[in-house]
Amino acid sequence: MKITSLVENTAVFGCRAKHGLALYIETEKHRLLFDLGPDGTLFENAKTLGVDLAAVDTVILSHGHFDHGGALGRFLELNGKAMVYVQAGAFEPHFTRVGLVKIPIGLDPALAAHPRVIAVKGDLRIDDELYLFTVPEQTLLHSPMNDVLLREGGRDDFLHEQNLIVSEKADVLVMGCGHAGVANILEKAKPFAPSVCVGGFHLYDPVLRRTAPKSLLEGIASRLNACPDTVFYTCHCTGQKAYRFLCAHTPGLRYLACGQQLTIPES
Repeated sequence: MKITSLVENTAVFGCRAKHGLALYIETEKHRLLFDLGPDGTLFENAKTLGVDLAAVDTVILSHGHFDHGGALGRFLELNGKAMVYVQAGAFEPHFTRVGLVKIPIGLDPALAAHPRVIAVKGDLRIDDELYLFTVPEQTLLHSPMNDVLLREGGRDDFLHEQNLIVSEKADVLVMGCGHAGVANILEKAKPFAPSVCVGGFHLYDPVLRRTAPKSLLEGIASRLNACPDTVFYTCHCTGQKAYRFLCAHTPGLRYLACGQQLTIPES
């Protein structure tokens, strides 16, 4: 299995950095995209890294925010075969609050009716390699960075968020922003005992430039350290300050920047 970061807040090897996320995952059976980033950055970096997006057969959108799915319309024009899996609420309106102002951050609702977009309700096994799951139970180690994120009618419950287990020679957990909380996601993924976890922890607010409090970071570090057999790669919405703190307290934590590639299991 190979995982290549195509969109991320930081970049190496001549790629362009952008606030967002897109991961290209190669398995024995699939050429998969987990999220698409906000704009044309996906296509530019794919060209730089030699990734053929037309060959992708499956897309997983982690949740209904544009920095993870803003490139969906253009991707569907480029690629004529990939099935796109989203949770049923992903195309509903989503917002971030700045003071008293609500700013839309959702996906293009017109794309919900596209014939290759599959609306999933809850957990789904796609095949023997790919399993999607949601996390309704979100009580552990809540990130206050979520509190400014809204849906119609109130605070976002993140039931439009899904996570991916990729099973090949190892089980790998892939998250988008981890809005449900990395501790809660790990708890639900426990039966798979993932050897690798990749994704954001949503510990940074890019609008207000705030990082989650130290007490939360300490709790998350403790939870990650309770999984000594899992190697963690974080990115995107974790934020650099939170990453430096967690890295100093979590030996098994690394960063995945745009342009970098993981081979699992590591050689």
